[in-house]
Amino acid sequence: MTVDFNALPPQTIAARIDALPATRPLWVFISLLAIGGFFELFDLFETGYISSGLVADHIFHLGEEGLFGISDQAAFASVTFLGLFVGTSLLAPFADRYGRRLTFIFALGWYGLFSLIMAFQQSSEGILLCRFLVGMGLGVELVTIDTYLAEWTPAHLRSKAFAFAFFIQFLSVPAVALLSWWLIPHQWFSLAGWRWVIIIGALFSAIIWLIRRHLPESPRWLMEKNRVQEAHHIMMAMEKRCGAKIVTDLPTNAHAEVIKGQFRDIWSAKWRRRTLMLMVMNFFQAIGFFGFGNWLPTLLSGKGASLSHSLLYAFFITLAYPLGSLLCTLYADKLENKWQIVAASLMTVICGTGFALTHQPWIMVLCGFLITYSNAWLTYSYHAYQTEIFPTAIRARAVGFCYSFSRLSTALSSILIGLILTSAGSSAVILFIVFSMLMVMLSVAIFGPTTRGKDLENI
Repeated sequence: MTVDFNALPPQTIAARIDALPATRPLWVFISLLAIGGFFELFDLFETGYISSGLVADHIFHLGEEGLFGISDQAAFASVTFLGLFVGTSLLAPFADRYGRRLTFIFALGWYGLFSLIMAFQQSSEGILLCRFLVGMGLGVELVTIDTYLAEWTPAHLRSKAFAFAFFIQFLSVPAVALLSWWLIPHQWFSLAGWRWVIIIGALFSAIIWLIRRHLPESPRWLMEKNRVQEAHHIMMAMEKRCGAKIVTDLPTNAHAEVIKGQFRDIWSAKWRRRTLMLMVMNFFQAIGFFGFGNWLPTLLSGKGASLSHSLLYAFFITLAYPLGSLLCTLYADKLENKWQIVAASLMTVICGTGFALTHQPWIMVLCGFLITYSNAWLTYSYHAYQTEIFPTAIRARAVGFCYSFSRLSTALSSILIGLILTSAGSSAVILFIVFSMLMVMLSVAIFGPTTRGKDLENI
């Protein structure tokens, strides 16, 4: 779909961003934004993999012997997402107040520091406390990445850019699966393998932190803060880098509407319906996404696979995360994001039912691969979608608040899934996931607005 650049005055920031050509420098810039998310997803998905190593080291305990009277694995997943809930709901608004770039850098540094500290803990108490603090940093980081990416991407490339960004970020999933399969069963230099999985993620994130210090601020955010000259100079530098026509006139605001950027703004008559729709969508999509991803090795073990085989099967299944996202770049901008969310959820429902009903290894891997593909499809489409439907002044605040419900639901469902797994088996867990994805389909299909090809200021 071609964007009508005449819809906005050519000197507005929005029009200048939309006019950026899809050249190599623009995709390199998108890659730099995305690569920080690699380690955020690396950390999120290591939850399900390193737990087996913690149990083998007798740091984590099963059942009522756990720290809170439940499995420490369930508590580990739960505190991770409680930390994410705090980060997305309470700290993400800092990106609206202090800028995307500064929040971006601070959150990654926070994550790396507490991940490294967690790798050397000797007790379940220490592990769980550090994990909560790591989750807070991750919560801020993921919301800021989405906001940053949406504000810097031309309207006609926005969905494709999100799909490509998640291709890069999802490379972390088979990476953590492969590292876990290789490292966790052994000790290396007197350190347990699960510790090395955490250390590797923390050390590489430090390298990305150094690279990301040089990323420019969002010019849309700068315009909201009336820092017109700064926004203009950043845009001219990007136009020069991408080979676009350099606009020398100072940018102007295309819309006279003023939004103060406060929490009550997301409940105004104009945005209330979107806020409620995203709250429901996020609450249930997280159960489907993380319920399968974080518990995949355990679900495979529950169907008779050994620890070694379950980790290896999980590696092949998780290849669908990056491959699926890469495939989605071929059609990402050809379909409405809301209908992509619905279609991806329906695919999870169908393939999840197949996974629940089979015990054949090859069918489990095939259904698991297709579930993972649908999760990758769902992820980029809803991450793009929820950043599109709010204005710049409240984008990080609104997305963070709505996104926090996915973290809250995962914290609660991590415990619930553990109980379902113990009492009813892995098939019952899959059916719980299927129900959750049906709720995602209904909420978005009925209440979601359309966004394809529209400038952010006009949605």
